[in-house]
Amino acid sequence: MAAKDSIGIVGLGLVGTALARRLMAAGFEVTGFDLREEARAALAGQGGRQAASLAEVAGAASCVVLAVFDTADVLSVVEGPEGLLSVPGVRSIIDCSTGTPHELQALAARLTARGIAFIEAPLSGSSQQIAAGEATLLLGGETQALRQCEAVLAAMAGQRFHVGGAGMGARAKLATNLVLGLNRAALAEGMVFAESLGIAPEQFLALVLASPATSGAAQAKGRMMVDGDFAPHSRIRQHLKDLALMIDSASAAGQELPLSQAHAALLRAAVAAGDGELDNAAIIRELRRRKTAPPPTDPNQTSP
Repeated sequence: MAAKDSIGIVGLGLVGTALARRLMAAGFEVTGFDLREEARAALAGQGGRQAASLAEVAGAASCVVLAVFDTADVLSVVEGPEGLLSVPGVRSIIDCSTGTPHELQALAARLTARGIAFIEAPLSGSSQQIAAGEATLLLGGETQALRQCEAVLAAMAGQRFHVGGAGMGARAKLATNLVLGLNRAALAEGMVFAESLGIAPEQFLALVLASPATSGAAQAKGRMMVDGDFAPHSRIRQHLKDLALMIDSASAAGQELPLSQAHAALLRAAVAAGDGELDNAAIIRELRRRKTAPPPTDPNQTSP
């Protein structure tokens, strides 16, 4: 039987590692699995316990946190032939991915029928903000399930919003991520525009931060854009995946998202240029690649 204070984590990337640190700091014993051996070893080096399989995670912890890429990964991890449900033990699953709402609703119904609580818990914030406890949890699920996992959720983030049943967490994350992503893109475009006018990036950032144009994106990503430091706290390819979900969800609801369509095109170009694994602040690189040549000067034109 899994210990009450033992938590499983599947996915030890930026988000999973940040969550593991928070949970261990709160006194939980963390057992983690990732396909990458180096990620499992890194968890062990930080005081966690590495598992060799999903079944081992399920055997060690009745509550499992998922920090995987998308809903396809969630379904594989949970219901795959060697997934968490292949052995008894798991009583609650907390999914931190930004997923496909209707598929998560259906998964929640299947798990409920088996007596397993399912909580959507996408996080608004970078891995750095998650590690510092500054991210926000957008929770979708039954109230009783949230109460059952309250200690775990509290360790994950100080600010939590219960936005409805299963599927609503993903919807809320997609909507807030839309605004966040456009804020980053607007900051990057403003910075390259300022550069074209002779305003240095450092000076432009100071102006933005001191004016009504400021935003959380400017505060979190502005310095990275100025310094050209794009070590990932979140990745361009991940936000492009979220943009596809936003556009598909909006289309199903009969809503056009013209700004997000333009943003998606920028990110697709950034990925094609090899920037997909860089931090989202690296969108400025794509905008700089779009610098055009000045129009030719007419040699017959005279100054007034």
